[in-house]
Amino acid sequence: MNYQKLCNEIKGKIIVSCQALPGEPLYCEERTFMDLMAKAAKKAGSPAIRANSIRDIKAIKAETGLPVFGIIKQQYDGFDSYITPTMKEVDMLHEAGVEVIAVDCTDRKRGDGLSASEYLTQIKNKYKNQLIMADIATYEEGMAAYKAGADFISTTMCGYTEATKEHTDGPALELIKDLSESIKDIPIIAEGRIHSPEDAVRVFEAGAYAAIVGGAITRPLEIASRFIKAADAYFINRKENNNNDA
Repeated sequence: MNYQKLCNEIKGKIIVSCQALPGEPLYCEERTFMDLMAKAAKKAGSPAIRANSIRDIKAIKAETGLPVFGIIKQQYDGFDSYITPTMKEVDMLHEAGVEVIAVDCTDRKRGDGLSASEYLTQIKNKYKNQLIMADIATYEEGMAAYKAGADFISTTMCGYTEATKEHTDGPALELIKDLSESIKDIPIIAEGRIHSPEDAVRVFEAGAYAAIVGGAITRPLEIASRFIKAADAYFINRKENNNNDA
């Protein structure tokens, strides 16, 4: 897909992430339900979908025709990263016709001995026309990925690495702001802990080009749990206040 055309289509928009992993309620061995999630996202106005696994990606593309930001989650011994961690997964995604391949570009340990930038350069050398999104956690990682040739930078991993473990709630607004001020010629995509429409507005105010939202839209267990925990906390607090007043 033409890079500028895709950039124009996603600017100021919400890209919905449709994923279900083994052990989650919407994961089924026999068939995927993520094509239906993506169908709903498209109807709501999402211009593209982030998806995991070749099975889900093929079903989503067949159902919606939308461009896909594709990943394969795979854990290997010796690798801390698990989002499209090796060229094997990149090859599979490229063969599947994914418009954008997202890869982990954090500074975490890689079993192949490459740095994240070296891995990104290796991909770009092999697939010169393949668009790549770098999933990063820090400003330094984002700048390194930009210099290595990433086509998109996403804040996906902020809060999920040792260096950013203190970021536990809400979108990475400061990181989005810093990257968007330093990088003007490729999109900075906000992703991670965007829990509400209000959070989505905040990431755009911080300078995000587009935003990817997953759990708050497409993971019913996570969504239901937040509502139930909030209700439980309310009644626990009310009971404690009543006891204190007695």
